[in-house]
Amino acid sequence: MSTNATGSGMTTQELRDFYLRYVELANKREFDSMADFAHEEVIMNGTPVKMADMVAEFYKHVDAVPDLHWEIQELIVEGDRVAARLIDTGTPVQEWNGLAPTGKSVRFAETAFYQIQDGKFKHMWYLMDADTVRRQLAA
Repeated sequence: MSTNATGSGMTTQELRDFYLRYVELANKREFDSMADFAHEEVIMNGTPVKMADMVAEFYKHVDAVPDLHWEIQELIVEGDRVAARLIDTGTPVQEWNGLAPTGKSVRFAETAFYQIQDGKFKHMWYLMDADTVRRQLAA
């Protein structure tokens, strides 16, 4: 399909591939390539965030959880929107999201939604299952 069916300047397949590359970038710790995926300013969970701050947040997460891994369980592309359900795993070695490391590994769900504008993320929403993380670290 060569026409733009998404309203984002990308075909549905191109948008799928774009998101798969984004998660691969995260898993390879290539956060400095974020300019290929996000506008200079994105709206994250309703708040304007500079891309540099978003990149710093990624580094903060992997400093605290060096083996943090994102695995896509479901991926839906419709129009200029991407929705993903991921399973995240890792072992915190520093305080992370207000939780002290206990040497235990965590496995939890993350839900993320994105709106693409001009071929890059413009709006991002995400929610992680912090209660599961707390229970796993306390167990």
